[in-house]
Amino acid sequence: MSIRVLVADDQTIIRTGLRILLNAQPGIEVVGEAADGREAVRLARELRPDVCLFDIRMPVLDGLEATRLVAGPGVADPLAVVVITTFDLDEYVYGALRAGARGFLLKDTGPDLLAQAVRSASGGEALIAPSVTIRLLQAFADLPAGRPAVQPVSPVTAREEQVLLAVARGLTNTEVADALHISLSTVKTHLASLMAKLGARNRVEIAMWAYETRRILPGT
Repeated sequence: MSIRVLVADDQTIIRTGLRILLNAQPGIEVVGEAADGREAVRLARELRPDVCLFDIRMPVLDGLEATRLVAGPGVADPLAVVVITTFDLDEYVYGALRAGARGFLLKDTGPDLLAQAVRSASGGEALIAPSVTIRLLQAFADLPAGRPAVQPVSPVTAREEQVLLAVARGLTNTEVADALHISLSTVKTHLASLMAKLGARNRVEIAMWAYETRRILPGT
């Protein structure tokens, strides 16, 4: 079965390029396109794609609100959203991750990383472009917090701390397993435990918590 993708971007040339790149990848199929956020939400609810690829800035309804409506808190059956945009360190990027996006890519991302992000999102994981993972999280770690960082419902274990820091540095599950000399299933178990303790919905929120609580400091 192919991974079904919905592409939303207000620029026709970008939508066309993404469709061509994705359809050229084995096991991936673009099933819908939208030119604004409202249409993106409508098609997402109608088509129920495996992955939604949203531009962060769109007319009528921006990518932040579109992401929140299909993947955010309170959505009974959230969809997987990957945000693709130019990287300008504005509040919309951080907001999209908070709203439930599973990935963040630049518009100049190559086809291999684009396909990897789609496959990761479809499989329940998150992928942020390696070139911006730490820069993105560090940049927002210094912003005034709108609320205190969430406190875990039970203490984070030493091994969970190691997994937490590895994820915050942008490592994939496989890379975490290799770095800590543990199995992939053990990594997934620790991530599930961290999400439960922190009330996080995905590994992106786990990574942001590491920065919010200063477990990783900007510049390190």
